[in-house]
Amino acid sequence: MSVEQYAIAAIFLATIAFLIKFQKVPERVFAVSALSCLALGLVTTEELLVNAVNPGLITLLLLVVCAFSFERTSLLRRLSNALFNGSAIKSYIKTLVLTMLASGFLNNTAVVATLINPIKNNKLIPPSRLLLPLSYAAILGGTFTLIGTSTNLIVNSMLIERGEKGIAFFDFLPVGVLAAATCLLIMLATFKRLRGSEQSNTEVEDYFVEAKVLNGSNMIGKTVEENGLRNLESLFLVEIVREGHLISPVAPNQLLEQGDKLIFSGDVKKVMTLKQFDGLSLYAEKGGLLQSNLTEVVIKPGSAVIGKTLKSAGFRARFDAAVVAIRREGDRLSGKLGDIRIQSGDFFVLAVGNDFAQRTNLSKNFFILSGVKAHNMLTKKKERIVVWGFITAIAVSVAANIALLNCFIFYLALLLFNKCLSINEIKRRLPLELWLVVLGALTLAKALDNTGVTSLIAEQIKGLLMGEGVYIAFIGVFLVTLLFTEIITNNVAAALLFPIAFSIAQGLEVNYLPFVLAVAFGASGSFISPYGYQTNLMVFNAGNYQLSDFVKFGLPISLTYSLVVLTAIPIFFPF
Repeated sequence: MSVEQYAIAAIFLATIAFLIKFQKVPERVFAVSALSCLALGLVTTEELLVNAVNPGLITLLLLVVCAFSFERTSLLRRLSNALFNGSAIKSYIKTLVLTMLASGFLNNTAVVATLINPIKNNKLIPPSRLLLPLSYAAILGGTFTLIGTSTNLIVNSMLIERGEKGIAFFDFLPVGVLAAATCLLIMLATFKRLRGSEQSNTEVEDYFVEAKVLNGSNMIGKTVEENGLRNLESLFLVEIVREGHLISPVAPNQLLEQGDKLIFSGDVKKVMTLKQFDGLSLYAEKGGLLQSNLTEVVIKPGSAVIGKTLKSAGFRARFDAAVVAIRREGDRLSGKLGDIRIQSGDFFVLAVGNDFAQRTNLSKNFFILSGVKAHNMLTKKKERIVVWGFITAIAVSVAANIALLNCFIFYLALLLFNKCLSINEIKRRLPLELWLVVLGALTLAKALDNTGVTSLIAEQIKGLLMGEGVYIAFIGVFLVTLLFTEIITNNVAAALLFPIAFSIAQGLEVNYLPFVLAVAFGASGSFISPYGYQTNLMVFNAGNYQLSDFVKFGLPISLTYSLVVLTAIPIFFPF
């Protein structure tokens, strides 16, 4: 191997290692990888710029931007209203099937976020028996079409970068439908084993609440027990923050001091009971916002406040809302509320001001689950333009064999002309992090090609298998992608494994499409961990699940999904 080949191999392996270590900032890891390739002369500036405007990548960005207008329609809300009627089993099937169909064309995170509350409030099915299947249904539905999940579009963009035609809109459909139908049968047979939370649907638990002991409070100098903080209904004092030091666990005889930050965990609906204590001020109380309507939201992937603390994000000024409480799936929060770094999927309870609903940045940053609704929802006329324009764009692309990119350019123009979307909203919605991930992956793939590493891999695989074992190599690509999905998320797994899969197909001198689809379907197969896919994380705490629930319920589905995909892909797309 040459010096250049050793260099790109080191960069590739380092990228994998850093993606595992720094899972929350994959865009930074890929950006460093791309810059390293450019600095070492493994790619040229022209090649980097070509990757930046790759047609498949631009199609992905346009889809994300246009999907914003869909989230402002009442489509998903009307869908949720039609789910729970008749028998429990019919409602169960209807919910999962409609979720699959919706996820084939819409953002599956938005679909799941919209349906969580209707499911928690329904009277027919215990929420814990439906929330986890809901997430799996959204994942399976994303495999139906080219635009069903960003993973499919990432794989398609990398295929186009290599000068290939790309994947057709419905190429995923036969395999996706077979996998979804089979997995649905498994879910129907096993969903009663799910337990999770069997509590009242109206309770909101495990929120993280902060209160401060003010100067002159009668609580100062008394113990926790003497102040009556040990027997609060549905609220538990878990720790005290005093002058930067953490006191945890909190003993009953612990004396309170001026300036102590009291950290409670429990039902946020009981938070107003803390107002009964003299000289105890809640975090959201400043400015009188605590008297306003409480609104529950989920932080969106790509939100501008991710990675920041409430203080550094300027949360109150940015949204005219104060954070009353925070909840994070699968993680115990600690420390002062204002110092917690915000993550995608965090649940916030906000005390909102009069200007909150008019803020134009809400849809970029939150899924609003309950309480005050944003005022920037579309009218019925604009809803029809959004929905029928989208259907027309897809139909024209499929029927007339016109590039999806061209159709979405005109669709975006239609949305702008009819004021269903504004330039400022596009600026806020543009997924720069996703763009950096794909750009970095395309640049890595180009560097592997330029240095001859992909050809070397192809030759090694060909020599190793001696013309035999194509199916074994195909299974290997799928299983490795599946593993990477659980470790470093779906988009990153697809971006990393694509060049390897394509090289293996070249080395074996067989059709590349089965190997490419193995990467796409493998990257969408997150069924045994709450952390591999965003929708899994969203339902993790909503259903009060344990990791064992994902393993017990998800393992049969993962095995079934894998068997169907590995059997069906070679049938529909022969080697």
